[in-house]
Amino acid sequence: MATDLYDLTVPAFIRGLRNLSAILDKAAAHAEEKGIDPLTLTSARLIDDMAPLTAQVQFASDSAKGAIIRIGELDPLPMPDTEQSFAQLQERIAKTIAFLESVPRERIDGREDAQVVLKTPRGDFSFTGRSHALGFALPNFYFHVTTAYALLRQAGVPIGKLDYLGGI
Repeated sequence: MATDLYDLTVPAFIRGLRNLSAILDKAAAHAEEKGIDPLTLTSARLIDDMAPLTAQVQFASDSAKGAIIRIGELDPLPMPDTEQSFAQLQERIAKTIAFLESVPRERIDGREDAQVVLKTPRGDFSFTGRSHALGFALPNFYFHVTTAYALLRQAGVPIGKLDYLGGI
């Protein structure tokens, strides 16, 4: 029995974003409890040439919504990358989840072999719907969610693997 492309993407993105939201809640509570300026956490980087926490959340959001927009041939959903606070990051996550939940299954299923083009400053990359989802979008999404988790864990936020996984 085949698994539909919708089932491989939309629920995974929503779950990952919900888990990221819960991690951000714990980070905000940690900052308040310890008297840490929240901007210290939202601007944290693993290394100088790597994007900060805010960008990791933005990239996770963009990866999820962008994949579904490209695969489903949907209208773009622009979101300016202006978030700085935990509340603003939570709003972005909520908006992304609402968008994903609004996408009809039939816009994604059956597009496994459809051509998908990812346009980047480095050039255009062609995929099928399946190869875009499984070989690019999901790994890219989880890279940014994992990096956000690692930034907060490194900063002392009391989170663990089950927070990342969202419980089982």
